Amino acid sequence: MEYLWVLAPSTGVGLIFYFAMKAVFNADRKEREALAEAEREAAGGAE
Repeated sequence: MEYLWVLAPSTGVGLIFYFAMKAVFNADRKEREALAEAEREAAGGAE
């Protein structure tokens, strides 16, 4: 059972890293969608 205590910190850090990167990629994706929408609106208004 002591091997679980040895692996727990690495697993915890890995999970934190996973969720942090997931949040970063989701924010990037949403920002790209918002930028594309703003560009579509700007292009549509210029015609």
